[in-house]
Amino acid sequence: MELTIAHLYPDAMSLYGEYANITVLRRKLEALGVEAAVREITFEDAADLSGADFIYMGAGTERRQKAVLNAAASLGARLKAAVEDGAVLLFTGNAMETLGASVTDAAGKVWPGYGLAEFTTVETDRRDPGDVVAESSLWDAPAVGFMNKCSATHGITSPVFSELPLGFGNEAEHGPEGYVSGNVFGTHLTGPVLVKNPQMLDFFVRRLFAVKGWVCPEALPELPHQRAAYEVTLRELRARI
Repeated sequence: MELTIAHLYPDAMSLYGEYANITVLRRKLEALGVEAAVREITFEDAADLSGADFIYMGAGTERRQKAVLNAAASLGARLKAAVEDGAVLLFTGNAMETLGASVTDAAGKVWPGYGLAEFTTVETDRRDPGDVVAESSLWDAPAVGFMNKCSATHGITSPVFSELPLGFGNEAEHGPEGYVSGNVFGTHLTGPVLVKNPQMLDFFVRRLFAVKGWVCPEALPELPHQRAAYEVTLRELRARI
């Protein structure tokens, strides 16, 4: 069994060690006998997404986010085509914002997004760094992570997380967070989020098996120490709620 992971702009969009999301996903897949090839796409590349099964972009500074939007004017169409061909897409941190219709920066300049969704993001003078506990119906465990955002995202009706017992959501404290539509997922949570959350990692592994038409084992192998670390983090964060 083989699949291809496309990692978009790892040189620019890996502010919180987000490359580790790809590392842990690859390790999990290899433990299941899947050979996962990683195709890294930088500013110098033509963003070839043909044959990609999983597409990922991590968090960057506000300046680098705008560079990504400016440097890849045709990326939206390629992303849409890849998703229509069955690719699973996950954007974390402020990469999530690029999936929408636009990002308005703090100076009022409007940057067109990739257009996979209709939501819009506006940067504000409020920055909300902090730990997060998030509830989702997609898997049977709260998610934990970190968020450092200075924006509000409007118009999302299908969030990944229904509420944040700890943290700032798309538009409000404790509100819904992230975006999901079909196989397109976005969340401001970093951490890296797949490293911190074993059940979230399992969710994406199962989704990849499903789109490839493979039979996924009912019980997935666990990576060393991942679940224990998650349980310690969740317990400590819940004590602050």
